[in-house]
Amino acid sequence: MSSRIKKTFKELNLKGKSAFIPYITAGDPDIDLSQKILDSLPKSGADIIEIGMPFSDPMADGPAIQKSSLRALDNGQDMNKTLSMVEKFRTHDDSTPIVLMGYYNPILQFGIKKFLSKCSSIGIDGLIVVDLPIEHDQELSRPAKQAGIDFINFITPTTSSERLKNIVKVSSGFLYYVSIAGITGTKAPDISELEVMVNKIKGYTDIPIAVGFGIKDSNQVKNISKFSDAVVVGSAIVNKINDLKKKNLTDDDLVDYIINFLLDLSDGLNI
Repeated sequence: MSSRIKKTFKELNLKGKSAFIPYITAGDPDIDLSQKILDSLPKSGADIIEIGMPFSDPMADGPAIQKSSLRALDNGQDMNKTLSMVEKFRTHDDSTPIVLMGYYNPILQFGIKKFLSKCSSIGIDGLIVVDLPIEHDQELSRPAKQAGIDFINFITPTTSSERLKNIVKVSSGFLYYVSIAGITGTKAPDISELEVMVNKIKGYTDIPIAVGFGIKDSNQVKNISKFSDAVVVGSAIVNKINDLKKKNLTDDDLVDYIINFLLDLSDGLNI
């Protein structure tokens, strides 16, 4: 387990709190504004930051994140620029854990050794690769962990107990529990069912469990944080950024709105 992620969960656990993990797509709506939003996340209540690596075929993502990925690519976002964003962030924040989330193809195209080396040198703490199952852990998961980078795996409502045992064996950092069956941002999770499933997973492992997909408001964040170790919000943030961008605000005003929106979401964790 990488030091920043482990330290963050340990500190929050001592306070009896869950982690707030906001997601943004790198380069959306444009590289400069995306950088400003990323830089603002720690003061917006973020305990861990999840950054999407844009990809042309993000099949597990719902319409909001799909569109954000395509907007970023249309604006010239690529892996080098995404990694550069993190490098710039690290010049003023060396403590907030950063997790990259995306698909295997862009990493493969970039070069696995080159990618992991760069991630390690600039302070990437974890990876979530949506389309790389545990059966292929030798391709990226093992090399990542050898480089000191956590490899975070998904657990879904349809994951069997036997498969759950195998996932736990090859995971580190935290486990990402998908709160709905389907793509991101399309429907709301059932809180009572979630609690049952998260408690079931906790019977198999001490690895922290983050819950994501379909979480849109502070009420959900508050209720889910009562039994999970972390709450991930993605589509709601991406949609808010896109909606605000259409209002022709200045970048600074837009960032201020996002900060307040995230503070409202994460406030549920403090109640």
